[in-house]
Parts: sequence; structure tokens; C-alpha cells
Amino acid sequence: MPHSIRVVLCTITCTLKNRLAIDIGGTFTDVVLEQGKRLFTKKVLTTHDEPATAVLQGVQEALDDANVGADSISLVLHGTTLATNAIIERRGAKTALLTTAGHRDVLAMAYENRCEQYDVNIERPQPLIPRSLRLPIVERVGSDARILKPLDQRSVESAIGILTEEAVESVAIGFLHSYANGLHEETVAEMVAEALPNVALSISSEVCPEIREYERFSTTCTNAYVLPLMAEYLSDLSARLRQVGCTCPFMVMTSSGGLATLETAVRFPIRLVESGPAGGSVLAAWKARELNARQALSFDMGGTTAKICLIDQGEALRSRSFEVDRRYRFKKGSGLPVRIPVIEMIEIGAGGGSIAIVDDLKRIRVGPESAGSEPGPACYGLGGTSATVTDADVVLGRLHEEKFAGGYLQLDPSTSKTVLMKDIATELNVEVEDAAKSVAEVVDENMASAARSHASEWGKSIVGRMLIAFGGAAPLHAVRLMNKLSCDSVLVPAGAGVGSALGFLRTPIAYEVVQSHYMRLSEFEGEIVRDLLNSMEDEAQEVLQNALDLNSVTSDVTALMRYAGQGYEISVSVDVEDLSPTSLMRRFDEAYKHLYGRVLADADIEVISWTLTLSGPVDSTPHLEKSESLYGVEESGETRDLVEIDRTVSAQCVDRDLLRPAQVVTGPALITERHTTTVVPSAYQAEVLRNLDLLIQRQDS
Repeated sequence: MPHSIRVVLCTITCTLKNRLAIDIGGTFTDVVLEQGKRLFTKKVLTTHDEPATAVLQGVQEALDDANVGADSISLVLHGTTLATNAIIERRGAKTALLTTAGHRDVLAMAYENRCEQYDVNIERPQPLIPRSLRLPIVERVGSDARILKPLDQRSVESAIGILTEEAVESVAIGFLHSYANGLHEETVAEMVAEALPNVALSISSEVCPEIREYERFSTTCTNAYVLPLMAEYLSDLSARLRQVGCTCPFMVMTSSGGLATLETAVRFPIRLVESGPAGGSVLAAWKARELNARQALSFDMGGTTAKICLIDQGEALRSRSFEVDRRYRFKKGSGLPVRIPVIEMIEIGAGGGSIAIVDDLKRIRVGPESAGSEPGPACYGLGGTSATVTDADVVLGRLHEEKFAGGYLQLDPSTSKTVLMKDIATELNVEVEDAAKSVAEVVDENMASAARSHASEWGKSIVGRMLIAFGGAAPLHAVRLMNKLSCDSVLVPAGAGVGSALGFLRTPIAYEVVQSHYMRLSEFEGEIVRDLLNSMEDEAQEVLQNALDLNSVTSDVTALMRYAGQGYEISVSVDVEDLSPTSLMRRFDEAYKHLYGRVLADADIEVISWTLTLSGPVDSTPHLEKSESLYGVEESGETRDLVEIDRTVSAQCVDRDLLRPAQVVTGPALITERHTTTVVPSAYQAEVLRNLDLLIQRQDS
């Protein structure tokens, strides 16, 4: 079957005691130890040279708090934004691409269009691999899998010489139509591996065996770009966990909201590009179902990036592709395309560590460059000399210098004022507080613009949604973002500062198999499709048989379909009990009309690929009712100056650990906890829900 290509993604987890969730961000590393119904959380600075060092520090502190040993851990769940940050900040490996002769400019040509047609100063995403390292290989395979031109091994040997001379660390191999026949890619990979055994290899027929060479090449090159970094890190972390006695299974969060084996993650790190944020979206979807919020917006803001995801009917928006590092006003087409199953979200360089500057036009620009954790924002006192969003938050009184990160760091407000005066206030001839407000406003508007752009691409509205805020910096900016987006309310979950890690613990058991097989409905062959689905189900059951009672699993089948002649597909749910062209056409028409408002009569329909997912039972989400009677909290007596948009007010300081259900905190207030601070501005109030989440609304609502 020359047109059949199989891609497998394993996602396994189970409800075990003493589970450990680890989320590595660009600035902080979060650790959550689940011991029954008790949670022990830690937040430490990420150690970029050796990320495992920070992980082991946080893990040991959590184990000490729980008074258990590493050998008591039954499952490690891990997600990270290291791959994403490496792409955004261009810190990946020195990478080369070996591709079909005459086609090395595919990465630069992209879609041969412009995301903003009339802007002569448009900023386009630059390929991760320079043209000098995109090397031609003489060969050619047809779309029908026939070899049209045999592989010229002399061209491969010539390319290997250049790889050696340039000290390349990673190699991507992508040939035309290798999704149909990957023989040439495999042969070249063997030759490169033999000549350069220490060079990492990624071949497109394994990473992304699908049609459309630009997306396939881009995905493969991105995988190669981050592979050495991620492989070294994951292998190092696994080994160091074993050394301290943690020998349990090690699973890694994927961009689709599942968990892959360590071996899969090391080989295909592209599937981890959104792994940390995916955990946060899982948590946000859970919270939306818990409160019966039909429409919500997940808002995750950490130290380096901000992530925004649409949630409808309690489910996060999903896609088969997304873009990394959008450069032009967050518009589609201005980033690097990656084709993998993913929770659809937009990610921008807007975090607590994002650096603020004044450009030549006297405009404040924030991000995407970040101070990270080394040296970090100036207020950390670790050598940072640039003004950042966190420094602005400190000057605005949003952070308690003694309670930041649970006392892990002591903030220095005077340093924040110094760098804001130097980088912003002096350049614009304004007061330092006005400079801080301006930085905060710019980063908030950047995030609001990204959210609006993301929603418009999917034909959805943001107005009236519940904004679910988590991550170390999100609760500081959530209410202001809510106002800009005309959202209905803000929900700050319990443990919001480590929200993504908490989401890992909500991930269901699932196993997904994707197999491409082109077929027109006018030439539909039901027996071939049924045999195909049966073989996919057998493969899924083989993986799940040791993790689940197979009698309790549910099966879900979807097909990627389109009208003949169209360039893009839509996902259509398939009824396997009625696997007929009539049923498929009816379901396609319903899905197409829902998206585009019409159907095309008498047009033939194509199926490009099939997806089968087996999943175990999911814990039902309890519906949370709000308390009928509310009462205010007793004021602690501690107050701080909080700079709002139009004035400075005296805000009460409230310890979140002392709050109980049905209590109400009236703004202006700072609700502090171990890993974040929730800002409740004037005219707003925060209600403590029965599960200790905070619901923030206007006082008159």
C-alpha cells in the first residue's frame, strides 16, 4: 500500500499515588508532588545550562516537605517550554537540511504569499537553517511512490564533507514525496550516521509523513533544531532521577495534551514544543467544565512567554498544525509552521522576564527577548541590568518583595526603579511610575492583540468569556486583560502559579494512531478502510493492554476530508458502525456547513488520512455551585501602595492560604500565595469558591 503512512503517538497515564509533575519554563521550574489529595508545590529558577539541576532541587524540596523518599514516586509526568523558548530565542543546534536538488529554497519561499499584503516593512519569519546549510541531494521520488531518479551517492558524500567542515550538530533530511516512499531518506540517514555518528538526525518520513513539502520540511527542520538540546536534557534528567532513587515510569507531556514515552520524546522533540502550555490548557478546560462555563479563555503567563487558548463547551481548541514564533502582529502566516497534533493556542514573547526598550521612534517595545532566569529581571538581584515586565510590576506595587516565590527570592525594588529610569523613563522624559505603567500597558495590549487575532482566525468571539489565569505572572495582569478583551470574569485556580504542572495530573489515558490513505468517496472501498481501522485498533490495544482494562476503553475515529481540488482539509467524526460513503458525505457536509455556512453540491470529496484514538475512562468533572451567602475577610492590617491606571491606592494584603470558601476580598487588594500574586483592582472583588479558586468580577455585577 504505497500511499499508506503510519504515525503513532502514545499517551499513557494512570491514577497512582505519589505522582510527580514537573514543568520547566524559560524562567522558573515548577514541581508538584501529588500525595493522595495533598499537593506539595515548589517553584525554583530554571538552570539553563543544566535544566535537570533545578528539577532535582525542586523535587528534593517537595519530597522533604511531604516527608517521603524518591523511591515512593510511582509516576513522573513532565512538560517543558524549553523547546519553544529555544526556537523563539534562536538557541537551538547548528542545523543543516539535506533536500532534493533544486528545492533547497522551499523554506524561504514558504507559501509564496504575504501575511500582510500592503505593508512594505513586513517582518517575515527567518528559516532556522541558513541557505548555505541547505544542501542539494540528487534524487527524485514521485507522488505515487515510484523512484523517478535514483539516489546519487556522490551528492550525499559531497554534502557530508560540508557537514563535517561546518561542524554541524544536527541534520534534517527532507525529500520531495518522501511521505509516499521514504527509502531515499533512510539511505541518506544511514550514510550520514556512519560518517558522523555524533550528529543528530531527523527525517521527514518519520517526523511528519504528510503531503505539502513546506510544512513537512519546516516541521522536520524544527525537530532537528531542538533535538540535541532536548535529547541531552531528557536523558540527563532521567538518569539523575534514577540516581536519587526515582525509578518509576517517566512520561512526557505532548503538544496534543497527552503523554509520550521518554524514548518517543527524545526522538521527536517537536511533539513537545507546546507540552508545558498544553498542560495548562488541560487544567483550564477542567475548570471551565467544573464551573459550567460554556466559553472560556485560557491565559498562561510565565517568565518568558504568554499562552492563550480558546475553550468551548469545556474542551480546548485542537488542530493538526500551528505556528511557532509569529513575528508580525501575531498574524497567521508570520510564524514557522509545525504539523503535529496540538492543542491550538497562540504563544508570544510576553512574560515577566520580557525585556522593555525604547526604539528609535520613541516607542516602548516589550519582548520577545527575555532576561530568563540567568540573570533574570533586575529586581532578582542576580545581575540583570535590563528593564523587564517584572520590574515594572514591582514598581507598580503588584508584588510583595518578601513573599515573592514563597520567599525563594527577595526582590529589590530599588534596582527595578534604577533600570526603568535608565531604559525607559529617561528616554521618554517621564516619571519612573509612568514608565512602569507604560511597560505594563504595552505588554497587556500585546497579549490582548494576540488573543483577538487568534480568535478571529477561528471565527470566534472573546467577548463575555471567562478568563482563566494561571502561571506566575498571569494573575498580576488578568483583570486588566479581562477589561481589554471585554471578558465576563477572571478565574484564578488554586495553585495557579504552577497551573501547567497541575494540568499534567488531569491528563487522561489515550492512544492515538494516524494513518494516511488517500481515497475519493466516489471510489470508496469500505473493506480496505475497515481493515485499515482494524489494524490501527489492534496496534492501539497492544499498547494499552498493560495500562487499562480494554473492556473500558472508548474508540474515536476521525477523517481529514476536503472537496476534490481544495488545498486544505477539515476533521470529520466518523461513525464506524455506518462506514459508508453516504454517511461520510453527510457528516462532511454537516461539518463543512458549520465552518463555512454552505456546501458545494455535486463536488466529489476526498479523504486524506484517518485517525483512531483509544481512551480510558475519564474522571467526571464535578459541577461546582457558588455559595449562596458571602462574607468579607477580616483585614490583616498590612497595606501597600498599588499604582493603578489613573491613581495610586492603598491595597490590603491578603494571604490566600488563610482564605475559606464563600469569603470575598474587596479591591484594591493583593492576594499573595507561594507562587504568584493576584491583583484585585479598585471596583472589583474576588470570591473564594468551594474548591478555593478565586472568581474576580466587578463589584456591581
